[in-house]
Amino acid sequence: MSVHAVMTANPACCSPSTPLRLVAAMMKENDCGQIPVVNEDGSGRPVGVVTDRDISIRMVAIGRNPLDATAQDCMSTPCITISADSSLDDCCEAMESAKVRRLPVVDGEGRLCGIVALADIARHANAAATVEVVKEVSAAG
Repeated sequence: MSVHAVMTANPACCSPSTPLRLVAAMMKENDCGQIPVVNEDGSGRPVGVVTDRDISIRMVAIGRNPLDATAQDCMSTPCITISADSSLDDCCEAMESAKVRRLPVVDGEGRLCGIVALADIARHANAAATVEVVKEVSAAG
């Protein structure tokens, strides 16, 4: 099974200059915990991601005002991605290796075209593969 078959297509995304308040609003509106950040040059290439944890740890916990910040101020980089034509097994390995719960998906041109989350793995992979990904992603390291 390919990543394309299980991904959420056309995820909400932002640019590095998007106000962080709007990024958080996108998370609420789309019921998600990660917003990919794409290059402002119009290429659609991911340059980072902002997670709900990034906002809380990199902004709020250290006393920075998220209302005065942009996506670039707290995004995680580099952006780990997976190709839409990759196998689900390759996706699981990438998530385990990077210890991430979500991976932006790119097309053949490197443009953002989807996102794969642990929930997608749980719905489509066998139980043993799902357990392994969750275990590895959650392991201290």
